[in-house]
Order: sequence, then structure tokens, then C-alpha cells
Amino acid sequence: MTTVLTVASLTLQEAARRRVLLALAAMTLALLTLSAWGFSRLDAEFATLTSGEARLAAAQVLNLVMFGLSLIAALGTAFLAGPTLAGEIESGAALAVLARPIRRSAVLAGKWLGLVAFGGGFVAMAGLTQFVIVWVTVDYWPPQPLAGLALLAAQTTVLLTLGLLLSTVISPMASGIVAVGLFGTTWIAGVVGWVGQTLGNAGVARVGTVSQMLLPTDGLWRGAMHAFQDPAVLTQFGGPALQGGSPFLSAAPLTTAYLAWTGLWVVLVLGLAAVAFQRRDL
Repeated sequence: MTTVLTVASLTLQEAARRRVLLALAAMTLALLTLSAWGFSRLDAEFATLTSGEARLAAAQVLNLVMFGLSLIAALGTAFLAGPTLAGEIESGAALAVLARPIRRSAVLAGKWLGLVAFGGGFVAMAGLTQFVIVWVTVDYWPPQPLAGLALLAAQTTVLLTLGLLLSTVISPMASGIVAVGLFGTTWIAGVVGWVGQTLGNAGVARVGTVSQMLLPTDGLWRGAMHAFQDPAVLTQFGGPALQGGSPFLSAAPLTTAYLAWTGLWVVLVLGLAAVAFQRRDL
């Protein structure tokens, strides 16, 4: 355990020194600034809406902005997870560390834990800042902010775990590109499934269900959307939106079974990464 925590601490320090962090900070600042301006303009339009309609609009725009933050988190963690193993193997740094009596599984677990802490911290800080912006500009606060942020942090964990697995078999850049590509593909498949459900086409709707099982990022995102929505407002105004008006509303929370599957998915993929890392020549 001491080795794992030491590697996790070193991974956090390394992540803080990478240029990816500066890019993340710049993109996040730009998105938060743009959202602050957008919500201030939206507040001016609320005079023509009822209170319920205004809260529904605020929930949809908040989900749109939070998707942008989740995308930034996905990009950052994917491109941090790749170099953390593959980069050290290519540079020879891994050989110097693993020449000592340190298990590869402990190194992998430490790097995973450090990246999870980094991704979770980013989601918490950026998400809470966004909530404050929305509260100040349009007087809306999501009903389950901590649950929603926890699901976004879990989404980040899923993607960085996939990135670690990919980094054990391909180059750092390629692992990041593949991970982000799969993230985007799963989201698009989720939209396709949502369209199929709206149209009553079971075959098309199944595309989204299958993709959310193979890579749980989109499923977790939809659970987070539901946590950011006001359920009372959705009951009153959300019928048309949920049935075909907006892809940034979610009809139901995640089930316990799906959350359990997500946890099992992370364990299985991390286990595969450990096996691949153990067998890789340094």
C-alpha cells in the first residue's frame, strides 16, 4: 500500500507539470467565461418565461455546459493516462523503477489512483464553479449536485482506466486518440439510441443500450444529467423534451445494477491492464 500511495503522489506531481494541465486550465477557463456570459444573457430572456419554463431552460443549458466540462475532463485524462505508462516504457524510465523489488501491479495501481484523484479533483472544482455561475446569474441550483459530480468523476475514471489499458499495448499518442475516439463514438451511439427510442424503433434504440454497456461513459453522463435536473419542473414541462425535444435531458436516474456493472467494468479493465503490463517487455 505504501508503494501504491507513493506512486500515486508522484503521478499527481507529474500531471501537474505536464503541458496538458495548462491546456485543460485554458479550455476550462474559456468555457466557464463563455457560460457566464451566456447565462447572463439567458437571464435577460427569462422575463418572458414562467418560473417553471425558466428552470427547465436553465437545466438544459446547464447540462450542455456540463457536457463541455466532461469532454474537457475526458481529453485531459485520456492524454495523461497514455504517457504515464507507455511514455515511461519508451523512455526507459519504467525499467529503472521496476528494476527494484517493486511489483508492476503496484506501480499500475498507484498511477491509476493518482489519475483518479486528478480527474475527480478537476471535475469537482470545475463543476462547483459552474454551479456558482448558474446560481448567481439565473438563480438555479441543481437538485443533486454531489451525485451528478460523482457520476462525472466516475465517467472520467472509466475513460482513464481504458487509457491505461491501451497505453500498455500502443504508443502514448495513439492510446489517447483511441480513448477519446471511443468516448465520442459511445456518445454518438447514445444519441442514436435516444432517437430510436423517441421513434419507437427498438433496433436503433438497442444501439445506445449496447454501447453504454461496452463503455459506460455515456450511461454515466446521462445519469449525471438527471441529477442536474429539477424533477418537479420535468414533470410539469419535460414531457415533450424527453420524448424528442432535447438530447440534454434524461428521463430516469441510473439503476443500481448499472452502477454495479460500471464498477465491475473498471475492475475488469484495470485487471486486463495489469496483465498486459506484467507481460510487456521493458
